[in-house]
Amino acid sequence: MKSVNLEEKLAQFSTHWDPHVIADYNDNEVMVVKLIGEYPFHKHDSTDDFFYVLEGEMQMDIEGEPSRTVKAGELFIVPKGVVHRPRADSEVKVLLIEPKGEPNSGDSDRKAAPKTRI
Repeated sequence: MKSVNLEEKLAQFSTHWDPHVIADYNDNEVMVVKLIGEYPFHKHDSTDDFFYVLEGEMQMDIEGEPSRTVKAGELFIVPKGVVHRPRADSEVKVLLIEPKGEPNSGDSDRKAAPKTRI
C-alpha cells in the first residue's frame, strides 16, 4: 500500500491519447492520460467508460445528443454501448478507470494504446 502522486506520474510522459497505468483497483486499471484534439467515435459493449478531469476542460460528444463540457474536478461516465468521443481544444489531464484488458479504442478502427505501467 502506498500513495500515488498524480502530478508526478503525469510529468513522466508528454504523449497524448496514451493512457498510463498508475494503480490497480480490484479488476480495474487506474490510469492517467493527456488529451488534445479528438478521439474517434467509439463504444465499449461490456463496460462503462469513466473519465475524471484533473486539469483543463474537455468535451464529450455523444452520438445524436448535444456535447457535454467536463471541467477540472468533474467526472463523466459513459454507459456501456453508448457511442462517444472525447475531445479537447487544449491539453487536458484525465484519470481513467477501466477493466483490465479493455482496449481504450473500443470498437473504433484506431489501434488501442499499450497502457504502459508507470
